[in-house]
Amino acid sequence: MEVKTTLYFPKLNAVKEAATTLKEVVAQTPLLQNFSYSKKYAAEVYFKREDLQQVRSYKIRGAYNKISSLTPAELERGIVCASAGNHAQGVAFACHKKKIQGTIFMPAPTPKQKLEQVKMFGGAYVDVQLIGDTFDDAYKASKQFCDTHQKTFVHPFNDKKIIEGQATVGLELLEQLLEAPDYVVVPVGGGGLASGVSTMVRLLSPSTKLIGVEPLGAPSMQAAFKAGHNRKLASIDKFVDGAAVQQVGDLTYPICQENLDELLTVPEGLVCQTILDMYNKEAIVVEPAGALTIAALEFLKTEIKGKRVVCVVSGSNNDIVRTAEIKERALLYQGLKHYFIIRFPQRAGALKEFVRDVLGVRDDITYFEYSKKTNRENGPAVVGVELASPTDLEPLVERMKARNFYGEYLNNKPDLFEFLV
Repeated sequence: MEVKTTLYFPKLNAVKEAATTLKEVVAQTPLLQNFSYSKKYAAEVYFKREDLQQVRSYKIRGAYNKISSLTPAELERGIVCASAGNHAQGVAFACHKKKIQGTIFMPAPTPKQKLEQVKMFGGAYVDVQLIGDTFDDAYKASKQFCDTHQKTFVHPFNDKKIIEGQATVGLELLEQLLEAPDYVVVPVGGGGLASGVSTMVRLLSPSTKLIGVEPLGAPSMQAAFKAGHNRKLASIDKFVDGAAVQQVGDLTYPICQENLDELLTVPEGLVCQTILDMYNKEAIVVEPAGALTIAALEFLKTEIKGKRVVCVVSGSNNDIVRTAEIKERALLYQGLKHYFIIRFPQRAGALKEFVRDVLGVRDDITYFEYSKKTNRENGPAVVGVELASPTDLEPLVERMKARNFYGEYLNNKPDLFEFLV
């Protein structure tokens, strides 16, 4: 006889209990209309500012709710977690608040800013272990450590208490908005936030359209949707570190599949441009995962005209040392940054001729390196050029070819390009 399994969906009373648990440690973050984006998209665009939490992301909600549910014996033994950064900060805050020991596993490339915040929030109550290149590497090591030392594991997304804690974001934004939203746009990493928010919106505002947003380089929820079952991606782009996982949760996948009306993937370059726009135009700092929902508006601009739209801005833990990479990725996405191998003709003054006659008056050289150090007058060089407009590329290439400078275009050669960006 076939046994039917019952899918888990967070219950309203459990989420309300979580809200009560979190009342003393979690801020009720503002739900603010953003007038520039509202004007840009001819819609009422609201930002749910989870970046303004004390730990600068919504992750404190799930982490504290889960740890608060543990027994005294479990708390005494201590807890373990794996995180790319934001969950770790929530866990560290909870460990310090409850005076319990926590061991936190994080990927080695975790931005320094996030690492320092974890240590600051946890103090003497946390031990941070940097393991592997991705969240999944850190997760594997953390589970082994947890089993060996008989501690309690606090999962970043695939846990009922975590999901119920994150669901308080949805409960809160619906209470703050005077009229029901037409759209709620939520970021998707492992799926904990999307599961919780989408369930609350489905229960309390069933006419609202729910949009999930993943980074293009880590579309793990989309892969599960397409396969019809949860699956692990072979590799991911780790840039959107707060939402880049190789596999979503077994609990979160069916919830998102049931609740989300649409699942979008947003290119990392557009995420970077959104980060820059938010900082330069709105004076708001967002991390890559925090920019996902705002960036997604560009793909929704036709259908959201005249609608009331809520974007969950999930976090602001962005490291300033990443600014150069963020700007680079944004320029590449806009078609303004291009790399070439230039083969200088064997004639006197070739380099001067290239600068004077080949480059456009608005073109800037931003990268230049000879590939042969001993033959600088007529050897090949890798040259990066920033254009004022994407339409300037074709005339530039034509001038290179006409004067016999053109060697190779590198932007579409990932094996070579990765060494430059």
